[in-house]
Amino acid sequence: MAAPPPPRSPRPLHPLHAILLAFPLPLFLGALLSDLAYRASFHVQWANFASWLIAGGLLVGAFALLWALVALVRGAGGGRKRAGLYFAALLAMWVLGLLNALVHAKDGFAIMPEALPLSAAATLLALLATWIGYSGFHPREAA
Repeated sequence: MAAPPPPRSPRPLHPLHAILLAFPLPLFLGALLSDLAYRASFHVQWANFASWLIAGGLLVGAFALLWALVALVRGAGGGRKRAGLYFAALLAMWVLGLLNALVHAKDGFAIMPEALPLSAAATLLALLATWIGYSGFHPREAA
């Protein structure tokens, strides 16, 4: 009776990709916390902070998204389902972040009904994408 093969460790992200992926989650989370502070105090500077944090999340997230797209296109079938899910999570995060940036471009008092749920959704999608990205792609997913 043959013993099962030893479990292999997951393939890690490229170090530069890992650095790019590290930024969107804290930036979108900071925007969410700034929106919560703005809702509690209505000091317009909190809305400005959120706008800048969202812009930073979009900038770095665009590079992570581009890297994920190249990895998805160049993938030779191994882990394509997971790579597709990772790309979809990053794309949804980026699109919601863009919508959130457009909402934050309005006057400070006009952003509040839409800004909070968009910030929360972008933060959750950034968390999902980060989780998928850092968990690695297992060789057994090549089938």
